[in-house]
Amino acid sequence: MRLLHTSDWHLGRSFHREDLLGAQASFVDHLVDTVRSERVDCVLISGDVYDRALPAVDAVRLCNEALERLAALTRVVLIAGNHDSVQRLGFGSSLMDSAGVHVRTDPASVGEPIVIGDAAIYGIPYLEPELVRHPWGLDERGHAAALTEAMRRVRADLGRRGDRIASIVLAHAFVTGGEPSDSERDISVGGAANVPASVFEGVGYTALGHLHGKQEMADGVWYSGSPLAYSFSEERQHKGSLLVEVRPGERASVEFVEAPVPRRVARLRGRIDDLLTDPSYEPYEDRWLQITLIDAQRPSAAMERLRRRFPYALVLGFDPEGEAAAGTRSWSERVRERSELDIAGDFVAEVSQVPASAAERDLLHEAFESCRRKEALA
Repeated sequence: MRLLHTSDWHLGRSFHREDLLGAQASFVDHLVDTVRSERVDCVLISGDVYDRALPAVDAVRLCNEALERLAALTRVVLIAGNHDSVQRLGFGSSLMDSAGVHVRTDPASVGEPIVIGDAAIYGIPYLEPELVRHPWGLDERGHAAALTEAMRRVRADLGRRGDRIASIVLAHAFVTGGEPSDSERDISVGGAANVPASVFEGVGYTALGHLHGKQEMADGVWYSGSPLAYSFSEERQHKGSLLVEVRPGERASVEFVEAPVPRRVARLRGRIDDLLTDPSYEPYEDRWLQITLIDAQRPSAAMERLRRRFPYALVLGFDPEGEAAAGTRSWSERVRERSELDIAGDFVAEVSQVPASAAERDLLHEAFESCRRKEALA
């Protein structure tokens, strides 16, 4: 059986206010083409289909279109991730089963596979530990306890099916040792976030979602990663999906299928004059950029000047050379000997990219004095 493993679409997400819906639609086109050309028997979508629980109308429309196009070619198994609303994503799931789109959002269905040919596919939606602890009678808290119980149910069902069936599990979790990026939402609420890869032992292939970088956590336990970069920390990641071939009793073979990149992301660091004149930066002129300036003094109109060469610069930071030691100190240590007025003045300079004027400092001084008077009268 040939599977295509993808996850973390985050439909409706923007990138520092840049709309990504067109790029996400291009990925759907690529996915459909891959399913057709590779004769894929089933597409596995391991959660975070949407970026938020109440997705925008355009995001819902794109998801509907994607599932319709895929269903015309193959079967689809989809689980809820921590960004998805279980109720909204799971609406009509029993009706969609007959169309070959199998949406699994209810923990109660864990251990009930979708059987396609000689493969049993088990969808484990994102499990909020506190929501399943009492219904499942768990003594321990945390994601590891919840997934351990889910996999106990999977193995119990597999044990009744014998050795002549391939086993596939979809799960949305943070597996211990995984390399995160800045764009994944913390799932530590409700108990320890990490789960060991050993939880999935004995399964032919585990299709993970949550982490945005493609990575193998153990033999046959893979994150496909997100189809697009959703943070600058993902600049070195290769985006795409995983083409997987499984047979009963055999090790799964995995092949990476690279996705189209609408615009690469990168991080630059240097002095503004070098960034504006050095020809070695030419390859970055058409990328989305996070730029950190190291000039001793904050350059005036820095973003405006940088965008003349780098029109897709999105984020600007300032980390002057000679102040590296300050960067290792805590916030309280860095402001201990500074007045409230100086700290507020730094904030004005940070957001406006020019030092606070005399009139602005007078206004800030008046505000602080007003607060002190109110505190004294309280």
